[in-house]
Amino acid sequence: MTRWTPTGIPSQTGRTFLVTGGSSGLGAEVVRALCAAGAEVVLTCRDEDRGRAVAASVDGPAPEVRRLDLADLKSVRTFAETVAHPVDVLINNAGVMAVPYSVTADGFEQHIGTNHLGHFALTGLLLDRVRDRIVTVSSGLHRLGRIHSDDLHYEHRRYQRWLAYAQSKLANLLFAYELQRRLPADGPLSVAAHPGVAATEGQRVDTSFQGKILAGGRAQPPAMGALPLLYAATAPGVEGGSCIGPDGMFQRNGYPEAVGTSGRSRDTAVAGRLWELSERATGVRYPAG
Repeated sequence: MTRWTPTGIPSQTGRTFLVTGGSSGLGAEVVRALCAAGAEVVLTCRDEDRGRAVAASVDGPAPEVRRLDLADLKSVRTFAETVAHPVDVLINNAGVMAVPYSVTADGFEQHIGTNHLGHFALTGLLLDRVRDRIVTVSSGLHRLGRIHSDDLHYEHRRYQRWLAYAQSKLANLLFAYELQRRLPADGPLSVAAHPGVAATEGQRVDTSFQGKILAGGRAQPPAMGALPLLYAATAPGVEGGSCIGPDGMFQRNGYPEAVGTSGRSRDTAVAGRLWELSERATGVRYPAG
């Protein structure tokens, strides 16, 4: 791939995209680019006023703004019940980043609960309506992550917000890869993507020394960070079970290409265990096989 940009997006007229976390940062950039390509977009967010502000800024069909709180499984189920029409592409983008310790409405640690379990539940509830592909957004910081299957929610160990974030981003990759293994051959594709180091709201909020070190210096604009997500969601020839990220040094910035991820992200035993824990925690069971 060479310097792919949104001008390379084929016409998306007649196709429907559902984007979580579309009211700011990467999600807002993805929504704008998809609308410019003619797509019908469902923009989900917690703050509908912010979502409507993004909707007013697009060039193309105005997205439908819908409230969805991934940190509340009741909200996820209520939302999923109202999605009656097919969705060509589901983009699991929303998330929290390096926040102080807190728990979701269901008692889950905030990162694993929002970034992974919320999307696990949403994808499972919508799976019979997704036609083309499911894109799950991870992070290069997944490499710092470990899945503590006996203590996902930091009930018995000292909370470290960046490691909690890394665990959730590793979970995103494990989920994306395991989902591809479980989907039927004629089903949608499951693809992972990560933005590199992008100047999103999450990074602006964390001004700590640790945050600056982990962020890796100067960040690229959100519009550049959104490119791997857009490529994963729209480009012909994207392979299921792949990850799309920036082509620059250490995958920190650049243009989209298929990239490698950590060995832990490809551990099928850990993925299977996480899947079982996720089904049990959310009450959402995927079709067998």
